[in-house]
Amino acid sequence: MSEPLPSLLLVGCGQMGGALLNAWIAHGLEPSVVIDRHREDLSSPHQVVRALTDIPADFHPAAVILAVKPQKARPVLEELARLRPDIVTDAVIVSVMAGLSTSTISAFLKTNAPTARPAVVRAMPNTPSAIGRGATGLFAGNAVTPAQKTLCDRLLSAVGATAWVHPEEQIDIVTAVSGSGPAYVFLLAELLEKTAVSMGLAPDTARLLARKTVSGSGELLERSSEDATELRRRVTSPGGTTAAALAVLDAPDNCPRILREALEANVLRSHELAS
Repeated sequence: MSEPLPSLLLVGCGQMGGALLNAWIAHGLEPSVVIDRHREDLSSPHQVVRALTDIPADFHPAAVILAVKPQKARPVLEELARLRPDIVTDAVIVSVMAGLSTSTISAFLKTNAPTARPAVVRAMPNTPSAIGRGATGLFAGNAVTPAQKTLCDRLLSAVGATAWVHPEEQIDIVTAVSGSGPAYVFLLAELLEKTAVSMGLAPDTARLLARKTVSGSGELLERSSEDATELRRRVTSPGGTTAAALAVLDAPDNCPRILREALEANVLRSHELAS
């Protein structure tokens, strides 16, 4: 059996925080504390508390996972530093919030712990993490030790693949590509289904074909040693029906331009959230 994960403080247990927590418990997690106003209970030896003031005095986590909305980060971080400067000093702070830079997070913490040198890691997992098929990009701030970086990799590897990026600005591209990426894939399935219905297929048939096409293609891509370009070519006979459709989709002013504009809008929003 693999070594259990050390104790964690999870701040926020919504969809992403809950998915991460479930995976960590399944992989073996030392007694941990979750701060959440809505979750009712948690299996022993873990516990749920309602506020930072309820963190047990003798609880010393190896990592703090921040899974709250970016707009709520400042008061949470400032209160954590005021109440538990020991945690801010000793634990690695892992943010799964979009937009907020390591320097901004550190500044919030240093408001009430001015002598601290917070070790901050930014992580951007995605929703397939809920089934262990996630993809997470990570960036480590200057104060993060090799041991803390290894711990963060263990934590996020529990829900899928991990990739470390540098410089920090690249985490915003990660957010645009993989963090938000599942929504683009779901939109494709949605549009395939709706368009098929509008062209005459029965709704249940359209849904089945659209979902199986998207999920099956993803699984084929996962298992294949070939890249996406080669797999696409294998489906596309010269002068055939697929080629006719791709001539529309892959035209410079269609999908290539629209996708780039979408990713750029995503990155811009990350910058806005950080300001």
